[in-house]
Amino acid sequence: MARSEKSSAPASAEGAYRPGYEVAAERILEYVAQGGLLPGARLPTEKELADEVQMSRTVVREAVKILSALGRLSVQKGRGIYVAEPEQSSWQTSLTKFLPADLRQVDELFEFRQYLETTAANLAARRATPGQVKTVREASRQSALAAEQDDIDAFTAADEAFHIGIADAAANMFFASSVDAVRRLQRQVTAIGLAGVAGGSLMVAARQHEAIAEAIAAGEPSRAEDLMAEHIGMTAQQVQREIWRRVVPGDDS
Repeated sequence: MARSEKSSAPASAEGAYRPGYEVAAERILEYVAQGGLLPGARLPTEKELADEVQMSRTVVREAVKILSALGRLSVQKGRGIYVAEPEQSSWQTSLTKFLPADLRQVDELFEFRQYLETTAANLAARRATPGQVKTVREASRQSALAAEQDDIDAFTAADEAFHIGIADAAANMFFASSVDAVRRLQRQVTAIGLAGVAGGSLMVAARQHEAIAEAIAAGEPSRAEDLMAEHIGMTAQQVQREIWRRVVPGDDS
């Protein structure tokens, strides 16, 4: 750590006083993140941790109590301090209860995707680095090649890389993690609710990928957002139609 306050609480950048335990808690979380410590990992002893974050042991003890109460650390008597296992959130619970062949839940999934990924495309067009643009373009190119060969497995892999690439380019970790979670649910829809993607739509989807990639490369947020909305809307209609066909045999409406 660059700072070396051992007992008193430093002022913030604006000059406002911050309690020492606040600063210590922040530094402990930075220590965990920078060290790549995963849930269940053991932290140094209280004294060693105080040295690591360059704060007094008394202040660190208070910070550990607060982080423990917030569910970020776990203090196990006689054993030490650990990175806490995350509590299951309502979001995680919804993942475990998702039914990939339930048309209503699939509708909700695509509704969420629509809001999530259109915004991600908009942000990607504003923030993507040259390397990220290259990644998205390459994924769109691979999806086009797979579509030409009617290779559903290769298309699915390229499609995955394309959407995750855009989420990464949005430069917001919450978009990236949310898109990843939603994509996992959609894989369940494909594997359980459907027997693969309808081959006739692969070329259309690939062309949409290429258009979205070019809008992002050109730095056109509104166009990228509109094209993504059209792309997800088409996919949603295709999936919904196929699930309905299986639920109600003989109804091709």
